[in-house]
Amino acid sequence: MRLDTAAIRRGCPNCEIRSFRHLCGAELDHFRNAAKADGPLTVACTQQAAQFTDEVGDRPGGITFVNIRETAGWSRDGANAGAKMAALLAAAAIPAPDFPLVTLSSDGIILIYGRDEVAIEAGRLLADHLDVTVMLKQPTDVTPPAAALFPIVKGTIRNARGHFGAFELTIDDYAQPHPSSRDRFVFGAPRNGATSRCDLVLDLSGEPPLFPAHDLRDGYLRADPRDPAAVLRAVLAARDLVGRFDKPRYVDFTPSLCAHSRSKLIGCHRCLDLCPTGAITPDGDHVAVNADVCAGCGQCAAACPTGAASYALPPADTQLQILRALLLSYREAGGTHPVLLLHDGQHGTPLIDALARHGDGLPANVLPLAVNELTQVGLEAVIGAFAYGAAAVRFLLRAKPRHDVTGLLQTIVTAKTILAGLGFEGSRVTMIETDDPDILADQLTGIGPLAGLDIPATFRTVGKRGDLLRFGLSELHRLAPKPVDVIALPEGAPIGAITVDTGGCTLCLSCVSVCPTGALRADPERPVLKFVEDACVQCGLCQSTCPEKVITLTPQIDFRARRAQAQVIKEEEPALCVRCGTPFGVKSTIDRIAAKLEGHHWMYPTGDRRTDALRMCADCRVIVMSEQQFDPIQDVPERAPPRTTDDYLRQRGSKE
Repeated sequence: MRLDTAAIRRGCPNCEIRSFRHLCGAELDHFRNAAKADGPLTVACTQQAAQFTDEVGDRPGGITFVNIRETAGWSRDGANAGAKMAALLAAAAIPAPDFPLVTLSSDGIILIYGRDEVAIEAGRLLADHLDVTVMLKQPTDVTPPAAALFPIVKGTIRNARGHFGAFELTIDDYAQPHPSSRDRFVFGAPRNGATSRCDLVLDLSGEPPLFPAHDLRDGYLRADPRDPAAVLRAVLAARDLVGRFDKPRYVDFTPSLCAHSRSKLIGCHRCLDLCPTGAITPDGDHVAVNADVCAGCGQCAAACPTGAASYALPPADTQLQILRALLLSYREAGGTHPVLLLHDGQHGTPLIDALARHGDGLPANVLPLAVNELTQVGLEAVIGAFAYGAAAVRFLLRAKPRHDVTGLLQTIVTAKTILAGLGFEGSRVTMIETDDPDILADQLTGIGPLAGLDIPATFRTVGKRGDLLRFGLSELHRLAPKPVDVIALPEGAPIGAITVDTGGCTLCLSCVSVCPTGALRADPERPVLKFVEDACVQCGLCQSTCPEKVITLTPQIDFRARRAQAQVIKEEEPALCVRCGTPFGVKSTIDRIAAKLEGHHWMYPTGDRRTDALRMCADCRVIVMSEQQFDPIQDVPERAPPRTTDDYLRQRGSKE
C-alpha cells in the first residue's frame, strides 16, 4: 500500500508518523518501543489489533486503532488517498468519553417455544448447559421422549414482556402431559392466564416474533424451525448466555428537561413514536427510559428537541468534534469534494472490506465513518458536516434494516430542505440501502463532483444537541452559497415559530407556564405575551395547553431569530383596581366578566356593591368585605326557591 506521507503530515500536523513494512512481525520491537513512550498511540492497522493490544497491556493512555488499508489504500484511487488517510488518523485521535454500563444477569433458565420435535431436540442440546423447559404450541403427533430430561408442557404465549434475565410470559391453553403418554403426548385440562418467568427465550414456533424489533431484544433468540442451520446457531448462542453481562447505558435521560406533558396534556411524543423496542413509556409529565430494554438505536436522542435524552456512544458534541477533525484534516491535506459515508460497523465495515479486497475500493474522496447506530445521527451532525466542508453525506443502511428508521428519514428530509434553501444544489443527503458491495461502489461513484464550502467553518463547540444545531446552522448560513433569512421546514422539525390568533387569545398565559424552554414569556408589570423564536423546540405543549385553541406550530428556520429580541405577540391594557389603582389582570377580560354577570346573574343585580368587588384586586376585595361587613355568599338578594318535580306536577294538574 502506497503512503503519501507528505499529504498525511499536512492533514495531521500534530501527529508523529512512522511507517513500517512488517510491524507485527520482524519489526515488532519498533512497536514495543513506541508503546513505552508517553502520549496517545494510534496504530493504522486493525488486522493485528489483538496482537498489539496484548503487547501494550495496561499502557497509560491505551491504544487506538484505525483502518487506512481497506478504507483508503486498497483502492483504485489508493495513490491519491493520502488526504483521506490523514483525515482518518485525525478523527481517530479524538478521545471518546467513558460511558456508564448496565449489568444484566442470567441463571440460564430458558423456555424453548416450538411446535414439534425440533423444540425437543433443541432442549436436548441445551440440557447440559441450561435449565430447560420446552413448551409446545398445539402439539399433535409428538412422541414423548423415553427419558424426561426436562419439563415438556403445552401452551400458547399470549403476551411477552421483559428483558434478558427477566422475561415474563403470559400463557394460555397451558397444560402438563400425563406420565402415561405413550405414542403421543396426552395433556391434562388446560388453563389460561398462566405466568412463566425465565432468563432466556428460544422461539422456534415459526410464528411472528413475540417482541417488536426482536433482533434488538437481548436474550430473545428466534429461528425458523425449517432451517436446521439457523436452529443450531440459535442453540449455540443460547448456550453461553449464563452469568453477568454488561452493556452500555446508551441514553442519558434528564426528566426535568422533558417536554412530554404538563397537567396530563400531551405535548412532545417523538421518542415514544420512534422507539422500536418499547423501552420508552410515559411517566407523568415526562417519559421513562428502561435501560435494560433499550437497544441503543439512538432515535430518541436524535429527535429529542430539548436535550432531555442524550446519546452516550459518543455524545453529540464528541461526534461533532470527530467530524470536524475528519473534514478539516482532509482539506488541509489537499483533499477535494469530500463525501461523508456514515455506516454502522456490523454492516458497513464488511461491505467496505469486500469492496477493497475484491473490487475497486472506496473512491479517494469518500470518507467512511463508523457509528454505533446510524439512527443516532441527528440533524446537528449533518448540518455540522456541511459547515465543516462536506460536499455530500451518505447513510449506508442494510437492504432490510433491523428496525424502523423513521427518525433518520425525518433528519434527512429536514437536512435536504435546509441545504436546498441555502443554495446547495444536487443530491446532498440521502441513504444507500444495500448489502451488495458492487451496488455501494456504483452509488458512490455516481455522486459526481459536488462542491462544498470554499472556506469551511472551524468552530469548536460543546453542549446539548439543540445548542450544537443552532450554532451549526448559524455558521452554515454565514458561509452558504445563497443564504436566505427564512426557510419553511417539514412537520416535526425541532425548530420553528408559533402562530397565535390574537383575536381569540385572552392572555391567560397558560402557554407561558408550560413552555419548557422559555420561548414564551410574560411580563410581571403588564398583560403581555412574548415569544423568543430561537428558543422554540416545537414541542407542542403550548398548543395542547391553550384553552382557547388559538396556537399553531410553524416549523421553520428564521436565521434572524438568533439576534432578535423577544417578539410581542399580544399586549393589552391592564385592569386597574377601582379602589387602589393596582393593576391586577387584563382589562378586557375583567370587563367581559362584569358585563356577563351584572344584571344577568342573581348574585349580581344591577347597581349592587358586589359588582364593584369584581373590579378590585384580591387585597382590596378582602378589605372592603371586612369594612362593610357583608358576606358575598349569604348577604345576597332573596332568591326564588328551586322548582321541583312536585311543582311541575301541580302545575300540570291545575292545567288539566
